[in-house]
Amino acid sequence: MKDEPVWFLLIGALLTFMAIARGSIRRLPLTGAMVYLLVGVAIGPAAFGLVGVDLVGNDALLAMLAEVGLVVSLFSIGMHLRVRLRNPLWLLPLRLGGPAMLVTVALMFGFMALLTGRADGAALFLAAALAPTDPVLANELRVTQAGDDEPVRFALSGEGGLNDGAAYPFAVLGLTLAGADLSGAGGAVHFAGSVAWGIASALVIGGVFAIVFARAIFFLRTRYGEALGLDGFLALGLMSTSYGAALLLHAYAFIAVFVAGVALRHEELRATGDRNPVEVLEDVERGERAEIAKDPEKAHAYLAESMMGFTLEMERIAELSLMLIIGCVVSAHWRDMLDVRAVLPAMFLFFVARPLSVVVAMAGARIDGSQRHLIAWMGIRGVGAFYYLMFGLQHARGAIAPLLPAVLDAIVLSVLLHGSTANYLLRRYFDRRR
Repeated sequence: MKDEPVWFLLIGALLTFMAIARGSIRRLPLTGAMVYLLVGVAIGPAAFGLVGVDLVGNDALLAMLAEVGLVVSLFSIGMHLRVRLRNPLWLLPLRLGGPAMLVTVALMFGFMALLTGRADGAALFLAAALAPTDPVLANELRVTQAGDDEPVRFALSGEGGLNDGAAYPFAVLGLTLAGADLSGAGGAVHFAGSVAWGIASALVIGGVFAIVFARAIFFLRTRYGEALGLDGFLALGLMSTSYGAALLLHAYAFIAVFVAGVALRHEELRATGDRNPVEVLEDVERGERAEIAKDPEKAHAYLAESMMGFTLEMERIAELSLMLIIGCVVSAHWRDMLDVRAVLPAMFLFFVARPLSVVVAMAGARIDGSQRHLIAWMGIRGVGAFYYLMFGLQHARGAIAPLLPAVLDAIVLSVLLHGSTANYLLRRYFDRRR
């Protein structure tokens, strides 16, 4: 462990730098993900060699780390979407998380079949891995606070919450066709049934767990003055139990966690009303928090905001950790990533598949041309694609290993292209709105 002091110095310096330079980075064509990725490449085998081995050999560990990061991010996104469920604004993320993702999978599968000459399971798996937009890296595109109902931000946030889970059945089907032994991808009828069950049960699990959780905590706090403090533990508890229950029942667990976040926020909205929870809590002093948590008029707002604040910090740590890891993997495989056959799928995804899928899915939607164009471009890929890659390597390494450079290219190019343009395009968009 001779490099241990160097690692502590590196991580400490990076954390401090990002905290100090956050405002400056936002004003530049940079994102935190870009910084973490570049640092990961620098410490990997291609440069300083602090990580001297190929991390892909630890695919099970990497898949678990990416999975945890996605769970935290999906729950956080759900808690940000403070809009009543009957509001037509919800149709925008539903269009993107469903029809747009299906069109993207179909287009990417067709392109890979033409590129490789084989319409096989590997092509379908790559299409499914690259189809979902990323919930972890899209901080610049997300709603700024609970109650933000700006259509572009809301659509992109909700899409990131939905389509990681929606891509799962196609990833499993691709792996099964590639020779993996996985449940849920038998015949056509069995596949359709597993999809229907996976979605429906995820909605029920996430919704029921969150509602029971919120009402039980509210009852204990307001009636008996119990269950106070440790709201971070409560957030992790709800995330873990809803995710674990969904896995046990073969539901789409990513969707269940996202729905749990949405349902918990909806409980707060139902109790607090149209008044923003930040306004409800704006006069609360630090020493009064224990009393506010027991106040029937403010308890729901306090619980939701405390849990959301905790998940935001967890999400930032997950982003740093995972992008460092991805950077190290890129550092080990950069030569393979220069192959034109690895670069072309990302180019087709960003400039053809994503725009066409948005055009199809948003037909008749209540948004204007500038909003369509922004949504069509801002389909960032990242941790979700990396998770599916590691998941695929676990179950069908021989068929999936050749796809590694293409997935890494899509992540790197997305972080660079979307990250460098996000702030500029959003500023132009909001300036025009004003």
